[in-house]
Amino acid sequence: MHRLRIKFGRGNELKYLSHLDLMRLWDRALRRAGLPSAYSEGFSPHPHISFASPLAVGFISDAEIMDIFFAHRISPDTFIRKVRPQVPPGINIIEVFPVNPQAPSLQSSLRMAEYEVEIETDLSPEKTIDGINRLLASEKIPWHHSRDTGERFYDLRPLIDDVWMAEITAEKVKIGMRLRCDALGTGRPEQVIKALGYQGFPTSIKRTKLIFNDTDRRGG
Repeated sequence: MHRLRIKFGRGNELKYLSHLDLMRLWDRALRRAGLPSAYSEGFSPHPHISFASPLAVGFISDAEIMDIFFAHRISPDTFIRKVRPQVPPGINIIEVFPVNPQAPSLQSSLRMAEYEVEIETDLSPEKTIDGINRLLASEKIPWHHSRDTGERFYDLRPLIDDVWMAEITAEKVKIGMRLRCDALGTGRPEQVIKALGYQGFPTSIKRTKLIFNDTDRRGG
């Protein structure tokens, strides 16, 4: 069995696509490209595709990472040449490289994710930076949100590794952030924006980098 790791971008055209629909998109693209994907066993076989971390609906990304297993060896050049014409606008294949089939899964190696979040504001750069500094200086950030199963209460602070001001204009600010993304917890950028005191929902949330526990994952 052969394993390829694919880094791709996901643009505004597909930001409202669900993770299940994205899986179907890649399955169709591989079928149309005529590549010998490895399939699971059972009553309803599906291609052996795994993502480092599903992207939330409404987000865009420059750094999506997935692994695809094949029945026999496929070169990265062949994959790009055959698959690129089969994916719709909004999918940008950035890089493809082989991975040891026995290597740890992407999900088990993922540690953090970086985002750029754009939101409308009339705050000055000084007030924006002051708010970021106060958040980073906090020992605890009590948080809660509601789900179908009820309300969940937790500390948001351990999920935040770093926050910085990336860009600011008279009407908008772009906040960069590095958030935890592993089996013990996942930081959500829209919650960090709310913790900073912004009331509206971001106009854009882009995932810019995935960070793994080694240097051979190529997430950024």
